[in-house]
Amino acid sequence: MVATLLVLTACAPPPVPSQSSMPPSSGVSASPTPTPSPTPTPTPTPAAPVSARGTYLFMGDIFFGRYINDWSMASPLQYEYPFSRLGEFDRSAYDAWVANLECPVVAGVPMTSAQMEATLTFNCDPRYLPGVATWFTAVSLGNNHSGNQGAAGLATTRANLEAQGIQYFGSPDPETPPNCNVVVLPVTARMSDGSDKQYPVPFGFCGYDGVFKNPTAAQLQEITQYAQLLPTIAWPHSGAEYKTKPDQIKTALYRDMADAGADMVIGNHAHWVQTTEAYHGKLIVYCMGNFIFDQQSNTEVTRSALIDVTATVDDVAQLAAWSSIAGQCRGDFARCEQLAQSQHLDKLTLSYAYDVRGSNDADKLVKPATPDQLAAIKQRLQWDATMAALGQG
Repeated sequence: MVATLLVLTACAPPPVPSQSSMPPSSGVSASPTPTPSPTPTPTPTPAAPVSARGTYLFMGDIFFGRYINDWSMASPLQYEYPFSRLGEFDRSAYDAWVANLECPVVAGVPMTSAQMEATLTFNCDPRYLPGVATWFTAVSLGNNHSGNQGAAGLATTRANLEAQGIQYFGSPDPETPPNCNVVVLPVTARMSDGSDKQYPVPFGFCGYDGVFKNPTAAQLQEITQYAQLLPTIAWPHSGAEYKTKPDQIKTALYRDMADAGADMVIGNHAHWVQTTEAYHGKLIVYCMGNFIFDQQSNTEVTRSALIDVTATVDDVAQLAAWSSIAGQCRGDFARCEQLAQSQHLDKLTLSYAYDVRGSNDADKLVKPATPDQLAAIKQRLQWDATMAALGQG
């Protein structure tokens, strides 16, 4: 009996100490393991332009009336016919194309080709404008035909161009301003992260018709006003037709435009390619010739020079600010001036480089000039001598 009790006692668990027998608490609880703070994500620096340039192609006269319309209506392509070979000029290589529109654009004008020929009173059907909008960014109305349907026709032409998103500038009468307008052209910027981005930039374009009367010095002050704020390009239309070079009156007028502040002077009206010159470091082109036109009688009237312009932005630090107001500047110089002053913007300065291409619209459709045709165009332009004088030879 005693042995059994000893075995049971040896197998029993040790007694649990009572609360009174436990050591006293120190009163300090154990600290929790701290959670490490997350590493803050650095705010990325927005990409900024490090360089920027625009590539533009400036053309001579374009026209969709008279025999161009006859040829188009005889073609299955109809209103797309005059544009059917423009793809050969590599539109995607350029940020913008600009040309001289040699007609008002008014619907329902009952004129035959023979009547246009006899009176030299022109009109173009608005149904050609979608094609114009596909290829051209802006057109000049500063010529002796854009007013052929009167003041109402000119107003309708401007409204029709606006409806298609085609920018315009110039007046058929230098006494009826505005001769200049704000035209927005894209530039392509290389960004600090290596990407490319397009920025719209406001330019001044000034189209003066000087066929029947030259603009006065006071009227050329419109160029100066624009040039104080914006890169500005003059597009005069004057001088004798069918001549290989300008006369003294035309030469003096175009030089006056450069002196008034135009960065370059790009002329038309002669229907023939004429000479160029470097004047006080600026390019003057006296006439580019016919780009899309219905004259077919000889090589002179079926060829034209296309001026290839590369505009490099000198002060890219201002590019984003100018771009931010470009949409409000378009077609509204007073508003553009107000916005630039409120943001304390200086004029956006550009440097220009030039090249030349050629066209040939013999056999009714415009297409790129052959190498021999381009060589003859450059010879007429005196291109190599002009580029050497501009330091680009």
